[in-house]
Amino acid sequence: MDSENQQRYQQPPIALACLPVSNFHFSGCHDQCTSRNNSADHSASEILKLLRSGQVLMVNSRRRNGLILYKGFHAEFAGPGAAVGSFYDRDCDWALPVGNLSLLTPESHEERQKAYLIRRQWIRLIKQITEKSQPQQRVQKILEQFEQYFDSQTVAQIPDEAFARLVGVLPQTANIVRSAVRILED
Repeated sequence: MDSENQQRYQQPPIALACLPVSNFHFSGCHDQCTSRNNSADHSASEILKLLRSGQVLMVNSRRRNGLILYKGFHAEFAGPGAAVGSFYDRDCDWALPVGNLSLLTPESHEERQKAYLIRRQWIRLIKQITEKSQPQQRVQKILEQFEQYFDSQTVAQIPDEAFARLVGVLPQTANIVRSAVRILED
């Protein structure tokens, strides 16, 4: 069993054009996150197709990766191990990959259940952050959480709008907080 899982997680990245359901890899959130250019639009549309296909997928738990899922007027973060797709994400308007995104198909009922539980944990984490009364505190806390998990280059490339939607503030608030943090770091 362990050798099967190890083999499944060690398969080489596959080009976006192939898009097998059992292993989807996307090198995201580098030059593509700050604007929705044609390449990012194509990748996001491929991810959206997968999310809306009705299948249950999960973010690879063996990588520092995830998806910011834009929905209406808010966003959700699905981090490593979290379930995505199925009926949960049919209302997704945009999907922003964070890190080197890898989506897998859960192979058993238990693996699927665990992925659902992990998705709930990510939602609870964001909920705890949004309970802070001051918008600047919410932005600061979400930035701290992302910086603990992802490298600073990856976090720097995530748009203000994504952080703002995650914690329910205006994009300008996210920009002000991030600018203040950059000034303090210099």
